[in-house]
This record gives sequence, C-alpha cells and structure tokens, in this order.
Amino acid sequence: IASVAGTVERVNKLVCVKALNTRYNGEVGDIVVGRITEVSLLTCHGGGGWPAVETNSRLDSVLLLSSMNLPGGELRRRSAEDELAMRDYLQEGDLISAEVQSIFSDGAVSLHTRSLKYGKLGQGVLVQVSPSLVKRQKTHFHDLPCGASVILGNNGFIWIYPTPEQKDEEAGGFTTNLEPVPLSDREVISRLRNCIVALVTQKLMLFDTSILYCYEASLPHQIKDILKPEVMEEIVLETRKRLLDLEG
Repeated sequence: IASVAGTVERVNKLVCVKALNTRYNGEVGDIVVGRITEVSLLTCHGGGGWPAVETNSRLDSVLLLSSMNLPGGELRRRSAEDELAMRDYLQEGDLISAEVQSIFSDGAVSLHTRSLKYGKLGQGVLVQVSPSLVKRQKTHFHDLPCGASVILGNNGFIWIYPTPEQKDEEAGGFTTNLEPVPLSDREVISRLRNCIVALVTQKLMLFDTSILYCYEASLPHQIKDILKPEVMEEIVLETRKRLLDLEG
C-alpha cells in the first residue's frame, strides 16, 4: 500500500508512486520551462553573472553565463562585457526553455540553453501543473496538428504557443516574436489550455497524444464550456478510452 496518492511508475519489478502535489526534483537532461526571477553578477555556485530561474523546485535554478548561447549562436569565451550586457538578453519576468545540465550539492539545478531550440519564450500561454503528471518522453517539444505547439516541461510548467512558420536560428534564442497573434491561433491555444486543465483535474498523464485526443474530444463544445465539471468528465473519459484502445 502506497503512503501517498499519485501516479504509478514501474521500472522492471520496482514500483513507486509519485505524489500528485510535489515540488520538482531536477534530473540531468530534463527539459524545463522557467521564469527569470533575478539577474545578478554574483553567484554562490560560481561562474560569474547568471539569472536565477523559478522552475517549481525547492530552490531557484541557475543559468550560468557559460551555459548560455550568445545572440546568433556565437561560440567564444565569455567576458566581463558579456556579464554586464546580460540584462540586454534576459530580464526579470522573462520565460525561457532550457535543459538541466547538472545538480548542485544543495539540490539547486543548473540549466543550459546551448542548443538553439532553447531560449526566451515569446507569445503564448503558461500552464502550471504538478510535475508528476508530465510523462517523460524522448522529446518534450511538440508541434500539434491543430496549429499550435507545446513545450511540456518536466518541472510542470507547460508553454503553449502558435507553431512558428519557420525556425529562426539566427537569434540564438534571445529574440521573441511580438507580432499580434491571429484570433484563430488564440482560440486553438485557449482550447488546448482548457483541455490541459481538464486532464489535470481528472488526474490523467500529460503527453502529446493525450493532449491531442482531449483537444479533438472537446471540439463539439465551446472553449469556455470545457471547464464545466460535467464536460471535463465527458471529454477526459473519451480521451481515456482512445488511449486504452491505442495501447490495446
């Protein structure tokens, strides 16, 4: 009998239960979405200038300057000028996607954004859920066929945004598209957001297929009606059935 209520994880004959309400415990290689809480020139973890990042963990995560892409993806040694110019790239309140590089002895997480697929996030919606409800997959970046994309952060922060027409890799992840989002895209994003809330309310694991099935099940309903308890139960039940059919 498990001592906590949560999701079951099996590794061979080992069975464990992850609590539904828990803080994020980082693991190397995890994909996270976080919010910059402070941009400082000093750090107790060494490495010079760094932004502190809220990632739903017990301690703020850190993004060392040496672990960041410079604009344009330029590769060179970081200088004092780069430290002073960091606020030109990232400021308090900015949202970023990153990968866990290492774990410090006190449990704090060190992040990196060396790949051009990571960096500052622009137009979209952030949904915060329990980390235990995000299924671990080979990739956590998904372009859904409904016209929007999601980043399923292992830390329980989920970013929903319009699927870009073309990937801009020249900016090194520091420029954001602030063009107005068309109404049709906003409606898709809002529907996806409400579907994720419905899945979380019914304690169903979040991954690209479950979100897409829930989105399709919600289409007969208006976006605002998805949050009604009876509609939530209906569309999640249909989603659960389709997932079971897929596994069977």
